[in-house]
Amino acid sequence: MNINIKATNMELTQAIRDFTEKKVGGLGKFIGRDDDAIKVFVEVGTTTHHHHSGDIFRAEIQISAPHLEKGIRTEAVDDDLYTAIEKAKDEMKLELTKIKDKKISLMKRGARAFRKFIPFLGE
Repeated sequence: MNINIKATNMELTQAIRDFTEKKVGGLGKFIGRDDDAIKVFVEVGTTTHHHHSGDIFRAEIQISAPHLEKGIRTEAVDDDLYTAIEKAKDEMKLELTKIKDKKISLMKRGARAFRKFIPFLGE
């Protein structure tokens, strides 16, 4: 799994890089495969909006893999950078489990249809 980390409007320190790699690296078990074809793009940074006071941090995670039908993207905004990274990771975990559950239920549905099609296999 290739993890690319980018910082926007802030400096990317080693502590932020290590924390992000640790949290995003844990998502590998939800993807199901661990090869170099899986690309993970993480962008952390500060946002400046006129209606917010102080620093507002943003974390965005994008995963693209050949076995996923489309790329997955999550984003979280918080006033603490580490909390924003955690929230984005949790949202990505939910999205990946939804995809995994959908594939499993589709496979079971196909097996049921096959079993109804050939009745003597069910005995």
